[in-house]
Amino acid sequence: MVDRSFADLSLAALYDSLNPWGQGDDFYVGLVMSAPTVLDVGCGTGRLLAAARRAGHPGQLMGLDPAAAMLVQARRREPRVEWVLGDLRSRSWNGEFDLVTMTGHAFQTLIGDEELRTALRAVRAALSEGGRFVFETRNPAARAWDSWTPDRVHEAADADGTVAWMWHEVVHPVLGDRVTFTSTFEGVRWDRPQVTTSTLRFLDARALDGFLTEAGLTIEEQYGDWGRGPVTQGAPEIITVARSAT
Repeated sequence: MVDRSFADLSLAALYDSLNPWGQGDDFYVGLVMSAPTVLDVGCGTGRLLAAARRAGHPGQLMGLDPAAAMLVQARRREPRVEWVLGDLRSRSWNGEFDLVTMTGHAFQTLIGDEELRTALRAVRAALSEGGRFVFETRNPAARAWDSWTPDRVHEAADADGTVAWMWHEVVHPVLGDRVTFTSTFEGVRWDRPQVTTSTLRFLDARALDGFLTEAGLTIEEQYGDWGRGPVTQGAPEIITVARSAT
């Protein structure tokens, strides 16, 4: 199941305000700048590749996303990047990319085992010899979903300054490593609240290693936060740097 929370144009326009540039973006843009060819899977509004291009990246940059509304924002932001509508099942590659990224916890929208295996095989096929796949997933031990409650309201504004509010609410019970939740948006642009439902998968480090190994990918480094700290019980993230296995 793909997270469609921002598939609508009016919602996509709020994404960057709700998710401002942070340490994670700094982490990824450094990797992108050091790789000649890059594929960003689930590129969203395109800010990562746009930042790299504006910083002088001279090589091939391709952003892939299943939400047309997100790509509208990306194309407006930076036309010198190749923005492609689709997902890892809709395109095929053969070693074209030195780096494949999945940012913004996009990896967690791969819900089923076969969906995940298919995606990882596609990533492996897209990587050049020795190429790297870098992504992050929330550490399930940290239970981030416990804070997804209606009392935690986030304010955002689009490029025109129109304000909206958003909050999450978990649909109970949590089933294994899958968490289903609603996102509610309110603001003057709508005559009633806009509610979307999403499901994310929270895999632990051991499960991630199993899926990656099966796909021909080897974990090179793993961090628990954007400062490159270790993966501990309380670490918020599992940030994985994997290489194509030889």
